[in-house]
Parts: sequence; structure tokens; C-alpha cells
Amino acid sequence: MTVTAMDPEPEMLMAARSAARAAQVAVRLMQGGSHDLTPQMGPFRLVVMGRSFHWMDRAATLAMLDRIVVADGGVALFHDAHPPVAENGWFKTLCTVQEKYRRSAPRERQGAHRRYEPFLFASAFTQIDTMSVTIRQSLTVDDIVGRALSMSAGAPQMADEEFAASLSAALREASPDGKFTEVAELVAVLARRPKT
Repeated sequence: MTVTAMDPEPEMLMAARSAARAAQVAVRLMQGGSHDLTPQMGPFRLVVMGRSFHWMDRAATLAMLDRIVVADGGVALFHDAHPPVAENGWFKTLCTVQEKYRRSAPRERQGAHRRYEPFLFASAFTQIDTMSVTIRQSLTVDDIVGRALSMSAGAPQMADEEFAASLSAALREASPDGKFTEVAELVAVLARRPKT
């Protein structure tokens, strides 16, 4: 089995290379995004996108995947959601601070849509199965700040000390001991071509 990993950020590719080396797994790494997909890259049996599909031109990406995923292959898309429970109050704090530091206008950001099914039903991959699990875990201020700095929504404009300090201060105001609880629904959407 051959694994190909693609990311537009060199730092993410360095992290993937390090993780693959530690796991003793051979991975072909490529720098680029969905607009860099070509028919020559395939064929692939499975294409996996972790919390990234909503940032892409979804119709164009699925059209290219139709060309490079084998007939009995598929696409796996992942996203998450934070239910409106009291324990997730920190998430509202995070979103508020992110909005303050964003440099782009809201209409310039295309990634708000979380439902993937309409795009899949308009593609070749119309046989859809969805699975989810809800988790509850402890987080620290450092966990939340680190996550915020790693999000596509925050890069590159949020990767600065002022944002990190502002978010850290807002979180410590909400919880002086710096401890939080996260309740999150983790969702996998598996899509294949219908059987003929």
C-alpha cells in the first residue's frame, strides 16, 4: 500500500515526515492544495480529508477526485462540531477573539458551510455513510491556543504573539486555573460511487 499526503504548508509536511518516520511508515509527501490535484497523481483507492474540505472549491475538487479515485474507491471527509453546552463556553471565547484578529472580511471566507452532503450528491460519490462519536475531554489554555494557531481559519494572520496573548488572557479570565472541558462531536462522512 502506498500513502500520499498533501498539504500547502511546509511546516505541516515537516510534521507529517517526522510522524511517518517515528511510525516507520513510508509516505510520499507533496506540497500543494486541492487546486494542485491532477489526473496523473492517481489512481487512489481512498482520499481522506481531515477538516479541510469546507475550505476548498468543493465541486471542482470532487470532479477531479472522480478522475483519480478508482471505480470501487471512495472519499472520507471529517469535520467536528461543538454542541451548545455550558462546558463549551471556551469555544465562544475562542471564536470571539478570532473574529477580532481576522484580517479578511467575513464574505471573503468561504469555509463556513459544514454540510458536505449537497456537494457529494452533486458529484459521482453519491453513496454516503456518516458516522459520529461524541467525546468529552480536558483542555488547557495551551491546548486551545495551540489549536487556534494551527487552524486554517487562523493562518497566517493569527500566527502572532498578540493573538496568542489575547486569547490566553481571555481564556484565563473565563477560567483562572486554565482548565477547560471540551464536548465535541467528531464526524466522518464516507462517500462512494453507487454500485451499478
